[in-house]
Amino acid sequence: MQKIILVTGSTDGIGLATAKMLISLGHHVLLHGRSHARLEKVEKALSALPGGGRVESHVADLSRMAEVEAFAKTVAEKHAKLDVLINNAGVYKTSDPVTPDGLDVRFAVNTIAPYLLTQELLPLLGTSGRVINVSSAAQSPVDPKALVGQGHLSDGAAYAQSKLALTMWSHSMALSLKDHGPAIIALNPGSMLGSKMVKEAFGVDGGDIRIGAEILSRAALADEFETASGQYFDNDSGQFASPHPDALNLQKCEEIVRGI
Repeated sequence: MQKIILVTGSTDGIGLATAKMLISLGHHVLLHGRSHARLEKVEKALSALPGGGRVESHVADLSRMAEVEAFAKTVAEKHAKLDVLINNAGVYKTSDPVTPDGLDVRFAVNTIAPYLLTQELLPLLGTSGRVINVSSAAQSPVDPKALVGQGHLSDGAAYAQSKLALTMWSHSMALSLKDHGPAIIALNPGSMLGSKMVKEAFGVDGGDIRIGAEILSRAALADEFETASGQYFDNDSGQFASPHPDALNLQKCEEIVRGI
């Protein structure tokens, strides 16, 4: 059965590879990116893939919360239902770490935007949907001040903290919704895969990006993830595993959610 799947950050890297895979399997994929020109090019290429999947595009800068809200509104206007939301878009290295809203861009894109997008799209996801949050093996204790734009962190520190914060709100929201919302799962797609982010951050080509696309597609579609809400999947070990201990500390998780 064809599913409607939104993949943020799907004009390159793991997001693009995942979109290709899902479209080739016959699913209706909502692409997302910041550039109209880039999205148009990608949509044209993916629409020509065999498999029968439909493609549509949405432009939004996830570092601007007003655009995140407008993005969610547009999706809701076009669709009465969304089967899967894959929060894949991410930032590691940036020359301008402060957004117009005064936030750290790494936290804005990696943590806050996916939280807001998920909250806005919950009515479309219902109780049968899934939210797959792309986390990382890099997880460091979160400075609550940095989360709200009051800290100055290096790229690596901000990235690791933002990914733990994403994992923390995933666990907290899953516990809060219980059976009254979609399954919410944080997932490390694999370390040092060959994305643009890895190349920019570490100057290496990285591993086969299809490794990440395959696990994201599996998380979106496979039965094993249907009842995994609140859990963390580590694709480096190929199994559900324990994230950083802070992600299992409900008090700390709730503090992060209040900060968002």
